[in-house]
Amino acid sequence: MDIKNIVRRNIAELQPYSCARDEFKGEASVFLDANENPWNHPYNRYPDPLQAEVKDGIAKLKNVTTERIFLGNGSDEAIDLLYRAFCEPAIDNVVAIEPTYGMYKVCAGVNNIEYRKVVLNEQFDIDTEALLAACDEHTKLIWLCSPNNPTGNSLNASEIHRLLTLFTGLVVVDEAYIDFSDRESFSNYLDRYPNLVVLQTFSKAWGSAAIRLGMAFAGEEVIRILNKIKYPYNINILTQQQALIVLKQEQSVGNWVGVILQQRNWLKEALAGFEFVDHIYPSDANFILVKVDDANALYAFLVSKGIIVRNRNTVTRCLGCIRITVGSPEENQILVDTLKKFTTK
Repeated sequence: MDIKNIVRRNIAELQPYSCARDEFKGEASVFLDANENPWNHPYNRYPDPLQAEVKDGIAKLKNVTTERIFLGNGSDEAIDLLYRAFCEPAIDNVVAIEPTYGMYKVCAGVNNIEYRKVVLNEQFDIDTEALLAACDEHTKLIWLCSPNNPTGNSLNASEIHRLLTLFTGLVVVDEAYIDFSDRESFSNYLDRYPNLVVLQTFSKAWGSAAIRLGMAFAGEEVIRILNKIKYPYNINILTQQQALIVLKQEQSVGNWVGVILQQRNWLKEALAGFEFVDHIYPSDANFILVKVDDANALYAFLVSKGIIVRNRNTVTRCLGCIRITVGSPEENQILVDTLKKFTTK
């Protein structure tokens, strides 16, 4: 496919803003080009608008060239920019699985784009034919979250490959939780599919939700379009500096993930021992979706004890479910000990 055929015309014709740091790259001793205050180094200077040093670190880690990396203020920025770049307001539409991450729908509403939901099957997996049947000539994006939130499972990879082959728009695979799964990342297939966009984040396995740094991996043309329409200095210097520190902690991150996976298994076994737990769904993420007798009562009880989980009782196909993040061993033990005091009677 040719990306030029699906990008909005006004975006294709847009002349992007050229900031001072775009026009000069390199070393210098006197900077008088950006109307900055000469004092309070290093916070007086605008950050690198394309985050070259951070991208170099990510490229080595993810085995993806820097030209195929976009960095956003959280993954939410990339989600919003994909709408703005490829979806004509009040004309185009997107298709998404249901249930899934809520910001796909919110961003559709903000950008005045029709949002079409296709409910997952009873195993929380995708129906390729149903997804394609929901598409028409104005469908520009298909949203897939894998491992999915709030269900926790990875979607059928072979069906994602089918969608990438058959769909003529962009297929966005959100892999925020991929580090907790033994599945390979779809970023390995960027060469094969020009219509593939993969989202990842520093918020989960990397323990850096506070710095708000999301990653998008895609073909160079898609990345150029996202860079064209983003705000000039979208990633501040504090975030870039912290990201460089975290990228050097790969071993620590691996240890964190290992403990979380061990605790995920321990927590599943512990939860299975409670009579009010009806079902524990398989998880490739750092959380567990649990069906219980009375989700509202259990949620209220835990809140009263100072323990906050997520009540998913009103979410499609998640009736009676709560979502529990896998915490530290100490936090998980407190949860289990507290649940021993809960009764539905």
